[in-house]
Amino acid sequence: MGNQLIAPSILSADFSDLKSDIQMVNESEADWFHIDIMDGVFVPNISFGMPVLKSINQYATKTLDVHLMIVNPEKYIEKFAELGSDILTIHYEVSKDTLSESLKAIKSNGMKAGVAINPNTDISDLEKYIKEIDLVCVMGVFPGFSGQAFIEATYERCKAVKELINKHKSSTLIEVDGGVTLDNAKKLIECGADVIVSGSHVFKAENPKEIISKLKHV
Repeated sequence: MGNQLIAPSILSADFSDLKSDIQMVNESEADWFHIDIMDGVFVPNISFGMPVLKSINQYATKTLDVHLMIVNPEKYIEKFAELGSDILTIHYEVSKDTLSESLKAIKSNGMKAGVAINPNTDISDLEKYIKEIDLVCVMGVFPGFSGQAFIEATYERCKAVKELINKHKSSTLIEVDGGVTLDNAKKLIECGADVIVSGSHVFKAENPKEIISKLKHV
C-alpha cells in the first residue's frame, strides 16, 4: 500500500514533554498531526484548547488536522484558522442544523472542511452534503477518550461512506479515528480509508516512528 495518510493523535502524546513528541512526528513518515479539541460537554472529557494548539503550530512542520469535539463549533471557526489549522473537522451530531453554513465558513477561512460521525449516526445523513465535505471522519469508537477498543462495524461504515462518495463523484477523503492499530489498519484501507488516525498505539509504543512507518506501508 503506502498511499494512505497517517495522522498520529496528539491526545495520546506525553504532555510533560510535548515538544519532543511533536519533533518525533515531524521526523517520522507521518503526514498530519491529528489534534482533538474536547469541551467536556459534547464528549465526557476535556482535552486541551487554543494555547496548546498555538504551541503545537509553532513546532509542527506537517498538516494540522484539528478535530472539534465541541458544541457550537461555528463560534470558533475563525479562531482555529488563525491558530494554524489546515483541516477543521466538526461533528455532524452538533452541527446538523447549520452544517452547510459551517462548511462554507471553514472553507472561507482557508481550511479544508471535515465532518465527523459517531458510530451510531446514519451514514445516509451525510448524502446531501457529501460534495461540500473535504473529509469524513468515521469514528471507530465513541469519542472522548483515547485507548478504547475498536468497534468492528466501522469496516462496513467505511464501505458505506465510500459508496456515497463514489455515487456522487466526490473527492472527499475518508479518515478513521479511534481504536486503529496495525491489526486493523490494512482492512480499514481496503474498506476505503484514506487517512489513518492512531493515538495510543503510536505514542505508547517502544518505537513510535517504527509504528508510524508500519502504518504507512501496511
